[in-house]
Amino acid sequence: MAYPHSSSLGARLLGVAASLAFALVAGAGAHAADEEDIWPALQKDLFAERSVVEDPSAVVLEAPYRAEDAALVPLTIRIPSTASAKKLFLVIDKNPAPLVADFTFGPAAGAGERVLETRVRVDMYSNIRAIIETGDGRLLMATKFVKAAGGCSAPALKDTDAALAEAGKMQIKHLAATGDGQREGQIKIRHPQYSGLQLNQATGYYIPAKFLRVIDVARDGERVFRMEGGISLSENPNIRFTYAAGGEDMLEVTAEDTDGKIFKGQAGPKGS
Repeated sequence: MAYPHSSSLGARLLGVAASLAFALVAGAGAHAADEEDIWPALQKDLFAERSVVEDPSAVVLEAPYRAEDAALVPLTIRIPSTASAKKLFLVIDKNPAPLVADFTFGPAAGAGERVLETRVRVDMYSNIRAIIETGDGRLLMATKFVKAAGGCSAPALKDTDAALAEAGKMQIKHLAATGDGQREGQIKIRHPQYSGLQLNQATGYYIPAKFLRVIDVARDGERVFRMEGGISLSENPNIRFTYAAGGEDMLEVTAEDTDGKIFKGQAGPKGS
């Protein structure tokens, strides 16, 4: 049975969060040895009966063992060209919404090694997983344990009015080519990414959840990737990625948040 279509991401997040809550209550007081007990329930919610196999030759996940800032934990995912990945899932087992995001790669992602860097929120000591779906339907995984806490409820960096006034502002960069001929790009999007767990310091009430649910990146009109995400992606999303060279190398970004607001930006190579 295939996993649910990405259009049902909100339902998946709620279902996974409910399963996580049950697993945490059932395992309250358990030691670190019980860490893996949470994963079978999450795996079933995300992928039904499909098996997920740990395979460091197919996907590499780089993450700090102890994070400096739980609200801004850097991740790097490396996928060799031999893996033929068509999707990437990021999961943080013990977050309130464990599915950080899924990325669907398009033709402009290229045939070389795929590298993706971003920043996430980690709410408590947890395994973080990068799972790829290959062209032949296999699910292959890399796992890292990260010590961090409080990232999903950490106070927002700006007051709500100031943060929302800047929402959607973009910076799109073309970086140096990689060794295998791929290009490298970076997008930064201003958005508070409210998790629904953060207190408004002025009012004392919780700030309603509001976050970017879709980020679509194209090169010369061809998709590089489409990301569908939730509350675990850090404030002001920052994504660095590889992609295939094109004619004009114009990068185009379209993002949509949970209020239905759409933000767009584009940039060609420097000097174009």
